[in-house]
Amino acid sequence: MIPKASQRAGGQDLATHLLNAFDNEYVEVAEVRGAVASDLHGAFAEWEAIAHNLTRCRNYLYSLSVNPDLGQGQLSRAQYLDYADRVEKALGLAGQPRALVFHIKDGREHCHIVWSRIDARAGKAIHQPFDHDKLMMVTRVFARDHGLALPEGYARGGDDRKKKSLYEMLQQKSSGITKEERMAAVTAAWNRSDSPRAFVRALEELGYILATGSRPYVLVDLYGNMNALPKLIDDRSVRTKDIRAFLEAEFPPESLPSVDEAKALVAQHRQAREDFARSQRDGKALDRLKAAQAARRQKVEAAQASLRARHRDERAALAREQLSARQALKARYLAEVRRVKAARAAARPTGLAAFLGRVTGVSFVIAKIHKHRDAQRHAAYQVEKAALAERQADDKRALAHRQALQAVDIAREVRALAQIEARELKSYEVAQRREERVRQRAGHDHMPALTLALKPKGRSAVPHKAKDRYRKRDHQRDDDRHDRHPDRGVQDQEIVITVDRQEKEKGSALREAFAGSVRPAVKEDQRGGREEGERGDGGGGGGGDEGRRRRRRRQAREVAAEVPVPRGPDPAAPATGLPEVHWTELPLADKFRDAARDSDGGGDDGGSGGRRIRRSRSARGPERGEDGKDFERER
Repeated sequence: MIPKASQRAGGQDLATHLLNAFDNEYVEVAEVRGAVASDLHGAFAEWEAIAHNLTRCRNYLYSLSVNPDLGQGQLSRAQYLDYADRVEKALGLAGQPRALVFHIKDGREHCHIVWSRIDARAGKAIHQPFDHDKLMMVTRVFARDHGLALPEGYARGGDDRKKKSLYEMLQQKSSGITKEERMAAVTAAWNRSDSPRAFVRALEELGYILATGSRPYVLVDLYGNMNALPKLIDDRSVRTKDIRAFLEAEFPPESLPSVDEAKALVAQHRQAREDFARSQRDGKALDRLKAAQAARRQKVEAAQASLRARHRDERAALAREQLSARQALKARYLAEVRRVKAARAAARPTGLAAFLGRVTGVSFVIAKIHKHRDAQRHAAYQVEKAALAERQADDKRALAHRQALQAVDIAREVRALAQIEARELKSYEVAQRREERVRQRAGHDHMPALTLALKPKGRSAVPHKAKDRYRKRDHQRDDDRHDRHPDRGVQDQEIVITVDRQEKEKGSALREAFAGSVRPAVKEDQRGGREEGERGDGGGGGGGDEGRRRRRRRQAREVAAEVPVPRGPDPAAPATGLPEVHWTELPLADKFRDAARDSDGGGDDGGSGGRRIRRSRSARGPERGEDGKDFERER
């Protein structure tokens, strides 16, 4: 068996967790000891009130879960109770209030035991030193006495990195990916990556973002969970300093997004997936859950309504009883008064006796005595009436207090039921999300890939390298400029090659942009141009300028005649399936290449001039330049 124990607070949340009927197929509250309330929420509330009023203890509960090995058979209730008695004796909790709850989850029966750590008589909390070691000893003795085999976790030593924490268990519950699967995927990405950029790209393919938090390198997955990168690399030879040295070259910690920023990024990436999956859900499971909750709530609400009706009947019965008691007291008093009056009337003297009584004053004395006795009788009646009213008021207050306590109990049950329903709906949502994420992975042991471009700060993109390497013309943008040389009198011809990045303009858009933005470069020798100008106008300065302008116009017409007119594809023409010609193989590129080579001395003063365009290998062949350098290699 495997016991798991902890000192904790939050009794109401624990009671809600223990009574969750969605995660558990069967829930049974077997025992509640040391509390007035018979339910878990009420008992834990009592223990919390005692802890806060008598002590300053925060973790006033000691919670233990006992999970037996189904391969060795189920434990009987007597064995569970025996184990609980042994544990509370070893931990000094004997006689303390406790609660026992039995669960059946996925066909596995297990038990939860919760003790109150507060000793009400001593007014202090019971200290729990070395409780885990004591649990291990109790478990070993119990297994020996009952002939049970201990799991591998009881062996000495072991790899602490493979032990799951509560946070890792919650990650596995929400994502459906175990800690071992995470470690295997990240370790494989680490082993097959030869550069930091390749490693980060491999992490993105596994659904992770490299971020920084309290530690330099943290992985945030698609589901918003975060883990330290060194803990997910299952290789004892790899140290944290090795990982930092490997990544700091291209991904320093200050250039990475924070954990909150990474969570915001993956939340946007995940929202569309979850919204679509939520719209495709089958609502039958939710309907069944709500139907079961409605049936359970109906019983509690019926009990609450019955209690209210019973309270009304009790109050009405008490009012009738008290009214009848007051009426009986008053009737007895009036009956006594009438009897006394009748007796006095029967004993009243007549004739000579009445005359003598009035003459002698005896009748006056008798009248005074009767009046005094009537006053005494009335005073006794008032005292008895006040005592009756006081007793009836006490009975009414006692009834109201008892009914208030009963109403509080049933109201607490209703509130507890609402908490349980909310927890069950949350468990349903978590289960549905986990199943959807498992389906989205389609059998893989990692999350879907993230298409996020993570680049170190301060490093600009170099798209022409990717173009030259992979021939992806949809991702290129080249700016080639040729500035005017200060010694030459030729106006600078600026050439800008612009390639649209959009996928729909891959093909003919390149030729159109190139042909529309290129202006013919002027290839002329300074001395030859001056001589031709002098010949055009007979040596005059103005005539030389006019000759140069005529030559420029003629060269522009020749180049324009060679540039093909961009036209859209003919829908009637059959598809040839041949790849498009690269822009360096166009006729215009050759002329521009010659002009660029002649003006090789130009460029921006600040060193920001564009890359000069060389002849492509297919167009150049084995030829080399005057300096003997290979143009393709130089490019």
